[in-house]
Amino acid sequence: MNTSALRLEPLRRSVARAKNRESEAGFTLVEMLVVIAIIGLVVGLVGPRVLNYLSESKVKAAKIQIESFSAALDLYYLDNGVYPAGNEGLTALIERPSSARAWNGPYLKTSLVPADPWGHPYVYKVPGDHTPYEIDSYGAGGIGSQSLIKSASQ
Repeated sequence: MNTSALRLEPLRRSVARAKNRESEAGFTLVEMLVVIAIIGLVVGLVGPRVLNYLSESKVKAAKIQIESFSAALDLYYLDNGVYPAGNEGLTALIERPSSARAWNGPYLKTSLVPADPWGHPYVYKVPGDHTPYEIDSYGAGGIGSQSLIKSASQ
């Protein structure tokens, strides 16, 4: 019996060690705080760059949409000899206005005039400051804000 007890002794020690390891499993509060601080630093450094890219992409999307409107307005002009009046606006590209002589629209693929990437309507002016028409987006602030994206119609 003495020899069998000696044989079981290493097994008892390994079971005792396993129980001690189980009670030591997990992270300490200091380790958790260090990880949270590192995550906070990464978010603080990377976050503003990502937000800057998002705002730049909205400006690019607005410019592309304005170019699309300009192409559609030029087609409207080719068909009718005039650009839509200011009170008809960009909806003349989708619905036939009463003043249109030879309307071959719709000139846009959508059923509604899309808003700018910030959800505000585009501003259509006839005549423009130095051009036959002008399409403007006022950016995130809407009408009256300082950030203005203008069309480059000729």
